[in-house]
Amino acid sequence: MAASLDGQLVVAISSRALFDFEEENRLFETGDDRSYMKLQLDRLEIPAPPGVAFSLVKKLLAFNDPKTQRVEVVILSRNDPVSGMRVFRSAQHYGLPIQRGSFTRGQPPWRYLRPLRANLFLSTHLADVRAALAAGVPAAQVYPQSVHASDAHPNEVRIAFDGDAVLFSDEAERVFQAEGLSAFQAHEASHAAQPLAGGPFKPLLEALHRLQAEGTSDMHIRTALVTARSAPAHERAIRTLMNWNIEVDEAMFLGGLPKGEFLREFEPDFFFDDQTGHIEHASMHVPSGHVASGVSNPDQ
Repeated sequence: MAASLDGQLVVAISSRALFDFEEENRLFETGDDRSYMKLQLDRLEIPAPPGVAFSLVKKLLAFNDPKTQRVEVVILSRNDPVSGMRVFRSAQHYGLPIQRGSFTRGQPPWRYLRPLRANLFLSTHLADVRAALAAGVPAAQVYPQSVHASDAHPNEVRIAFDGDAVLFSDEAERVFQAEGLSAFQAHEASHAAQPLAGGPFKPLLEALHRLQAEGTSDMHIRTALVTARSAPAHERAIRTLMNWNIEVDEAMFLGGLPKGEFLREFEPDFFFDDQTGHIEHASMHVPSGHVASGVSNPDQ
């Protein structure tokens, strides 16, 4: 019987998002790939330090048990196949059961997301993230300088999401940017009973909801909506989630307050937002990724 990933939550991740390859990457970016390959080969027996998304990946893989494979993590990397050996060796060192990967030696790897039916793609490369989002795959640009996740919740995957242009469409955000806060509040109050369309990360939230329902007694998922919305615009967000039959564990309606310190208290393994200003602030407190979608992220 052919192998299949059907029914699994599939996370595709670049090597720099999973491990700290920043020193090696500086050599890679000079274009001297032979020297880069030699450096990685020389360090084959030296495990790479954990990267920004390491905690998220480790905890998601803990949903698997000998009887049931619920989560699959696949490396999609612009590294060359020789350097890929160190990626797999590092994963093995940390006890991460990662078996699949594609190494493209500088070429865009995002095109392999479709056959994987990936639920999430994490990469440090913005162009790959944009292409993945355009293909309908939830994707975020990982900020390598982000603070790493707290180890205070070893049996709980904690993920925080922005609302507009992330979980929801950018419909309301367009009103805000075109007409200002008062018009935005009025628009959302008058449309409170009308669910927002799904944004790029709705499929991931749905997949996490299924994983939680099918998961184990040893691992749990805790989600948070962290948004600049405030009352009365809060109601449409809540009603939209109710319409989707999806619950989040926490909702923070911050009315424009900086999100970073609130996220620090929530202690997520990862936070997703569409605005670079929010991500740059949040990354000083928690692992963070930029969702390059919506009106705040015109194609460049």
